Amino acid sequence: MSSVLLEEAEGLPMFNFSILREIRKRAEMTLSDLSEASGVSIAVISKLERNQTQAEVETLFKIGRVFGMRATDLLTLAEAPLSNRKEAEFYDADGFLFRAVRYANANCLLGEAAKGSSISKPEIHHDDHEICWVLKGVLRLTLPQETQTLSVGQSIQFDAIQEHSYEALEDCQFMIVHIRKDKRY
Repeated sequence: MSSVLLEEAEGLPMFNFSILREIRKRAEMTLSDLSEASGVSIAVISKLERNQTQAEVETLFKIGRVFGMRATDLLTLAEAPLSNRKEAEFYDADGFLFRAVRYANANCLLGEAAKGSSISKPEIHHDDHEICWVLKGVLRLTLPQETQTLSVGQSIQFDAIQEHSYEALEDCQFMIVHIRKDKRY
């Protein structure tokens, strides 16, 4: 990281609650509406949105409930950078060439395969949703109870923890996205 970027990052507050203003506006709420719904004073909400104060857990809990969020969700949003840039990783698996970008809650893979290539369980999966979208060619997906043939423009979503395999019926290009499921407990 360059020294200029490092200096800018060090000058930022530990938490940036200005995201609260964006959440409130998306919900089409005024400061008064949020205050009434949460029981938190307009002054406190306004100061949070302008980063003039840090929030107490009880305040985050009250505000979060209004938006169907947990206090930790608001805290995470306030702490997280607005963007997270990654470089693609390249790997080959059984004739399938993948470019992958991995984040905490989602993995995006751009894949290419020559006709006749097949792969079973391209990665070790967690309890994820998997989406496959065919960009070029034809791809067959085999799941325990069904087989789907996808051509250009078609996609499918399924529970990735199931045994599954892909077979290229034509030279193809496709995108696979793994999205982490929310914790159930």
